[in-house]
Amino acid sequence: MQRRSFFLLAAAMAFAGSASAQQTLRMSTTTSTENSGLLAYLLPLYEAKTGTKVQVISVGTGKALELARNGDVDVTLVHARAAEDKFVAEGWGVDRRDVMYNDFIVVGPTSDPDGIKGGKDVLAAFRKMAAGPARFISRGDNSGTDIMEKAYWKQVGAQPTGARYVSAGLGMGEVLTMAAELQAYTLTDRATYGVYQAKTGLAIMVEGDPRMFNPYGIIAVNPARHPGINYKGAKQLIEWITSPEGQARIAAFKPAGQQLFYPSAK
Repeated sequence: MQRRSFFLLAAAMAFAGSASAQQTLRMSTTTSTENSGLLAYLLPLYEAKTGTKVQVISVGTGKALELARNGDVDVTLVHARAAEDKFVAEGWGVDRRDVMYNDFIVVGPTSDPDGIKGGKDVLAAFRKMAAGPARFISRGDNSGTDIMEKAYWKQVGAQPTGARYVSAGLGMGEVLTMAAELQAYTLTDRATYGVYQAKTGLAIMVEGDPRMFNPYGIIAVNPARHPGINYKGAKQLIEWITSPEGQARIAAFKPAGQQLFYPSAK
């Protein structure tokens, strides 16, 4: 009995030692990296190589940067370059690196009530949607997609009025589902649309405009502002995801044979 107790105690101590040795890294990121399946594809390899457990908080870019600003995470992976640059310039983040890019697209019902399908000028499409009969579903959550959408409306000087403009305050997957239910248009990143296309039946209306370019960056929280953050772990993840190995994994992520993100680390 004493021998059995000894082995149980030894096993418990070994487990506790291995658990304490495992590093935890908190990362805020956008819904597109989560909804697309990219993180579920990337992170297990990184965790196995480094013994790190990455805790992911998936929200819009605005909220992801807010979590980083408050020191609630160690690193953030987002897609709103102007907001990222402001975050770094104000001293909240350090070591920003380009990671990857894809693009935004306008999607909508196959009936295309506003007559925008096939266009490559995003501003021309937004003018038609501002005046047309169909609804437009906005993320309404200060995400990178939401910021880009509002910039388009500002450039054209108009947007749908009344019940034709729905500010959802939801993630991209939920907004695509809502657009399908309401036979409405929306702006989406291509990666999330690729995952939801079959579920929603929405079709690509507008694509290919250089103004729809969608770059992603990764930023460590500044340890000078938040001394308790895991800056070493943040740097380690930044180095790996921008390394030849990490970049090759991003390029190889092709659900249903379609590449959703393109590596861009310099």
